[in-house]
Amino acid sequence: MDEVGVVYTATDATEVTQPEPGVRRQVLAYSPQLMLVRHTFEKGWKGERHSHVHHQMVYVARGYIRFQANGKSWKMRAGDSIVVDGGVEHEAAALEDSEVLDIFTPFREDYQ
Repeated sequence: MDEVGVVYTATDATEVTQPEPGVRRQVLAYSPQLMLVRHTFEKGWKGERHSHVHHQMVYVARGYIRFQANGKSWKMRAGDSIVVDGGVEHEAAALEDSEVLDIFTPFREDYQ
């Protein structure tokens, strides 16, 4: 963070990783309190059910995913969003090639 409390991140300055088959991850802007991450999912990808201490906001920028939490399921298209509290088990699956923006608070050290 610079002296005026602003963090700027150029998209082409951040690394794209592949944490597992069918997923690409790009950590965008972050501070100790907040993190923005771009995920792209290949059609057919299914994530493992998991939880973490971070609160998470999910925004579907492109595509079609299924998101499950607390025994409920949502089919989400571009423009849809959902908020998940820390500690809640959840999972997602790509029903078509998709791009999702995730916001976490606090930032995820395991993504660094």
